[in-house]
Amino acid sequence: MAKLMEEFTKLPGIGVKSAQRLAFYIISQSLDRVVEFASAIEQAKRNIMFCSICQNISDSDPCMFCSDPERDGSMIMVVEDPRAMAAYEKTREYRGLYHVLHGTISPINGIGPNDLKIKELLQRLGDTGPFEIILATNPNVEGEATALYLGRLLKPFNIKITRIAHGVPIGGELEHIDEITLSRALQGRMEI
Repeated sequence: MAKLMEEFTKLPGIGVKSAQRLAFYIISQSLDRVVEFASAIEQAKRNIMFCSICQNISDSDPCMFCSDPERDGSMIMVVEDPRAMAAYEKTREYRGLYHVLHGTISPINGIGPNDLKIKELLQRLGDTGPFEIILATNPNVEGEATALYLGRLLKPFNIKITRIAHGVPIGGELEHIDEITLSRALQGRMEI
């Protein structure tokens, strides 16, 4: 039981009390249910990968967004994580491509530019485009620092660089913002 609780505390946002609650829940379940749960975790780990183009999590490479011929390849929206990407997809407003950074620059947490998928973004900026990069990081200190860094890094590529409008509240997390606010933020983006 102690080992199970210890493993749960290694998950983000799970403290000792939550780990204890989860551990007791697991042992109260039937063996079949627990095996099914463990199998789902194992299958996710074995079958989910990063798309070699946009770095989104996917069960195929390239992912469904990068392989969709209906998407507008002239725009790439740069987001922090797959949850933000999913939030923009809910709006049904954006039909371009994505690039997932998997985090933000956060010196206080020891996360620098080399810890993000920035190198992979730069590799996508070949001779054929894109024509616009939309920086859609969260409007908090880390998201703003990351957008500023990317804006400066991408300037020499002579690509239109825009930042989502600040209809999204400062300090907010994109995955918690409603679709209308996200749509307005996307429509009101401005060049950096």
